[in-house]
Amino acid sequence: MSVNREAPLGVFDSGVGGLTVVREILKQLPNESIIYYGDTAHVPYGDRDPQELKGFAHNITDYLFAQGCKMVIIACNTSTSLAFEELKNNFPLPIIGVIDPGVNKALEITKNMQIGVIGTAATINSGAYQRKLLAQKPQVQVYAKACPTFVPLVERGALRGADTEGTISDSLHPFLEKEIDTLILGCTHYPFLQAFIAKVLGPETQIIDPAHETVRCASEKLRELNLLAQEGQPSYSYISSSEPEEFRKKGSVFLGRDLGIVKEVLL
Repeated sequence: MSVNREAPLGVFDSGVGGLTVVREILKQLPNESIIYYGDTAHVPYGDRDPQELKGFAHNITDYLFAQGCKMVIIACNTSTSLAFEELKNNFPLPIIGVIDPGVNKALEITKNMQIGVIGTAATINSGAYQRKLLAQKPQVQVYAKACPTFVPLVERGALRGADTEGTISDSLHPFLEKEIDTLILGCTHYPFLQAFIAKVLGPETQIIDPAHETVRCASEKLRELNLLAQEGQPSYSYISSSEPEEFRKKGSVFLGRDLGIVKEVLL
């Protein structure tokens, strides 16, 4: 497939959480254009049927491919855990998921081989993180927990306050009885809550934000394929499957820049 190096990166998530990946692209790959799709009509993904979620991922990837994207980054742990291999096999462009980069970083920095993972119910129930961690280091102890209340907090913009801190503290309390020294944020929404998460777990627990590692992997792949954009004027397009104005307001706050006009496209 002949691809223009100036073609955009396609990024998708169930809602605004994947903007943590966009934030990293802006830092690490400032010359790259971006088309971001937030599936706000179907958020949260965590409790939905896996086959339905695979269908969403396929439809969104097909849409981004049709827009001429040179790479698709699945900025959603749930979609990565369920659909990554299928998407790689069905689309003729590089596809990057968020799970492998987080796993690799956690195994690199853990000192006691006690690793915690938090994510949506669908991600945790898929066992994707557990399998990948154990496949590389069979001696690792993995403590995985679904935190279904976290995504709605972020989607509502409830990033601070006593109620938010209380919800996070209650959800993470079981980890305080373990000896984890590393926690993987297995959902791209969760970095927006990282300050509270770190406060609950204390300074001895290192927190892995897979968004940073995912974009680093994407950068390496683009370089390998000679697809890095050259210096120029990147463009940014944001699309949501419902309530685009609400997406624009929250997304602008989260990214610290105005998203501009957000198109509504329901797939």
